[in-house]
Amino acid sequence: MTNELIFPSTFLWGAATAAYQIEGGATEGGRTPSIWDTFSHTPGLTKLGHTGDVACDHYHRFREDIKLMAEMGLKSYRFSLSWPRIQPNGSGRANPEGVDFYQRLIDDLLEHDIEPWVTLYHWDLPQPLQDAGGWPARDTAERFAEYAALSHHVLGDRVRYWTTLNEPWCSAFLGYGSGAHAPGLSDAEAAVKAGHHLMLGHGLAVQAIRDVRPEHELGITLNLYAVSPQQDTPVDVDAARRIDGLANRFFLDPILRGEYPADVVEDLAKVTDFGHVRDGDMEIISSPLSVLGINYYSRHVVAAPVEGVEPEPYWRAPSNWPGSEQVRFVTRGVPVTDMNWEIDAPGLVEVLERVHREYPEVPLYITENGAAFVDEVVDGEVDDVDRVAYFDAHLRACHTAIEAGVPLRGYFAWSLMDNFEWAWGYTKRFGMIHVDYDTQLRTPKSSARWYADVIRRNGLAAQ
Repeated sequence: MTNELIFPSTFLWGAATAAYQIEGGATEGGRTPSIWDTFSHTPGLTKLGHTGDVACDHYHRFREDIKLMAEMGLKSYRFSLSWPRIQPNGSGRANPEGVDFYQRLIDDLLEHDIEPWVTLYHWDLPQPLQDAGGWPARDTAERFAEYAALSHHVLGDRVRYWTTLNEPWCSAFLGYGSGAHAPGLSDAEAAVKAGHHLMLGHGLAVQAIRDVRPEHELGITLNLYAVSPQQDTPVDVDAARRIDGLANRFFLDPILRGEYPADVVEDLAKVTDFGHVRDGDMEIISSPLSVLGINYYSRHVVAAPVEGVEPEPYWRAPSNWPGSEQVRFVTRGVPVTDMNWEIDAPGLVEVLERVHREYPEVPLYITENGAAFVDEVVDGEVDDVDRVAYFDAHLRACHTAIEAGVPLRGYFAWSLMDNFEWAWGYTKRFGMIHVDYDTQLRTPKSSARWYADVIRRNGLAAQ
């Protein structure tokens, strides 16, 4: 008799990274600039002027990193392809050197019995496509579908799991709304158009891949949030409805139901008339999926604006929330990570059960979940007890959801290693493996050993 929490025998245990955050080799092997190269090299846009030029030097050290994955017992590794490494101009033929890098990476993973899980787009749009209009331009969706088909053609003989986009909310609303992410533009209407064309590109890519290998597992990854009103008042409840609409339903409803939520369209009426949506788009966007990836980090607690009081400067336009710029995001005084994100494991259960309850059934995977904390190397060790506690609480939440009937099939910890954390540069650490950016020395943290034990026992110790 045991009180251990055991996961299903087929549960897929993995870890995740993204190309621009770890690869480096920014000008090697035929790779050309992405929007993140341009953004990070623009003074004042990233913390301390950090760039991804070298990052974790995974481009040269991938075999060392895969050995560490194998020592942890990872069953799968989720990584993204660098679009400008595969297709430097965003169109045309594949770059042989770029293809060769990913073929070697995938072959080495398979030799270590680690399932490769490819994400086609994790925010590194080739700069020529941004110069031609970027994601607000419909043509970018067509270019993405061509790139997806090209990548699948050269790697599909050894990769079974394919994710089209990672977190299109970030690409659209941080990239083109608030300007906090590349390409750093601030245009509410462009952000909404970008969101639509990202989803259109997703649907076109799913169709292109399924036409060739219908047996492959195809999906998209969305960053979803539990959203709560600060108080149970009509105005705060409406504020929560607005943010839930933009954060969650703006993407879930078109992809899984083939339509935009009517209330979200109404909220955005002053931003756009949705004239960019053409006949047939929603059928393409809602092309059937075989997996849905969910990235979960925290909960949003929101409130209506206080009459006569200007919102804090961070929430003034330009905003991540077009049409709902005045909604206030409030804190509750609960523990937070180094990103100042509130730690809320029950919110993960809420998100998983909601998707299972309200949308057509599709197998679910947690494709990112993790936390940044301030880590210190002491005598060659990193004892990241806060991160272990974070993972433990969220994996218990996953088990609770599975027990409630949610079809959760796997979990990918974010992240395998410390890396370039976008506009925060190298000042935030999410990794289970510590990276010394001066020497590129890798040091597995306590969380890496703890996660390896979870994988080995396929579950969690009794509390």
